[in-house]
Amino acid sequence: MRWLCKFFKGTGCRVSNGRHSHLIGGESLLHRPVKPVDDQSKDANEDLDHANALSLAEDAKKPNAPGYKGQGIDDDELAKAIQESLSMPSYQPYQPAQFLPRGYRICGGCHHEIGYGHYLSCMGTFWHPQCFRCYACGQLIHETEIPTNRAGLIEYRAHPFWGQKYCPSHEHDHTPRCCSCERMESRYTRYIYLGEGRSLCLECLESAIMDAGDCQPLYHSIRDYYEGMNMRIDQQIPMLLVERQALNEAMEGEKYGHHHMPETRGLCLSEEQTVSSIHKRPRIGGNKILDMRTHPQKLIRKCEVTAILVLYGLPRLLTGSILAHELMHGWLRLKGYRDLSPEVEEGICQVLSHMWLESEIMPGSTNVPSSSSFARSSSSPMSSSKKAAKSDTEKKLGEFFMHQIAHDTSTAYGEGFRAANAAVNKYGLRPTLDHIRFTGAFPV
Repeated sequence: MRWLCKFFKGTGCRVSNGRHSHLIGGESLLHRPVKPVDDQSKDANEDLDHANALSLAEDAKKPNAPGYKGQGIDDDELAKAIQESLSMPSYQPYQPAQFLPRGYRICGGCHHEIGYGHYLSCMGTFWHPQCFRCYACGQLIHETEIPTNRAGLIEYRAHPFWGQKYCPSHEHDHTPRCCSCERMESRYTRYIYLGEGRSLCLECLESAIMDAGDCQPLYHSIRDYYEGMNMRIDQQIPMLLVERQALNEAMEGEKYGHHHMPETRGLCLSEEQTVSSIHKRPRIGGNKILDMRTHPQKLIRKCEVTAILVLYGLPRLLTGSILAHELMHGWLRLKGYRDLSPEVEEGICQVLSHMWLESEIMPGSTNVPSSSSFARSSSSPMSSSKKAAKSDTEKKLGEFFMHQIAHDTSTAYGEGFRAANAAVNKYGLRPTLDHIRFTGAFPV
């Protein structure tokens, strides 16, 4: 998980004498209200009129000035001259360089127009100061609410994909984050606690896979997706939905030893084991899971792959991407790919996971990278015409899961994916797989 750290000047840089505080990097943050142009012009006109009148009165006192008569001044003539001077356009009126159209500044918080007054420019948009708040606790991100750090700067966090802002304190105060999308729980909503330290936001809960019965149709559709790419898996590989503890225990008993992420969500088993799987969909009550029922299942090795295990409680698209990844591990083992490095094996498995997500949220798109061209050109039963329409929420989640794969910083999963994806984009999926079989590496 990667978080962006932002700073802006605090108590020592309040607005005064027209000076603005700034974000590190030069982005202007706090702006004072500008006096309306009409008021500025009105004040300027009055000042100029008064100055002209005084100047004319002084000139009239000079010996060579019009209207001078010895030691005295003709009051009528002087008044007439002053009146004529005031009516003449003796100066150029103030012309503003640019008018900002209505709607030019829209607040990123309340989405209303920002008129006259203080405003912030940050994270690529504008904000009312009262709208720039922590997503989790609702506190203003301001020096009166968040203490400055040692450098005298106000510090906050922002998620690299969702852009939600957080107080630094929530990094350590156990504020729940969704185990699927990483968004932090806000004071306005309560997440569902799945147990084992995992929480699920309500948006991810809408499509969450909670038992094996929910998952079987998805599992078979992904097997069909593989078949549509001429990568048919003939063996009937069991698929189990499990809790985190059962997944960790199965991973410890696995002798194959391929690389795993820090938080494992899926596993392709090659050894015989007894695994506790979810037997029945649990109930949800009081923001937590109730009546979780599991039963032990003895897994018998009939081929190179014993079973595929997936963590329960994740939304459909994330569960599907995990299944696509683990099925690729299974396909490689069944087809005789041996002794691959973690970067090569995990990288090509991540490519299949990314391709499946792409086919789900962008079916029929002409902008799909060439890594999916093999799948699009095939006669896959999972064609775009047969897929149910995705909601905007589910599409955004799918984009986030693709973003996670593409921007992973780990060597095996992140660098491996980028190397594999570059090879597939350049040569195609099948030639890349053939090259891996003979050389154990990606073509360059």
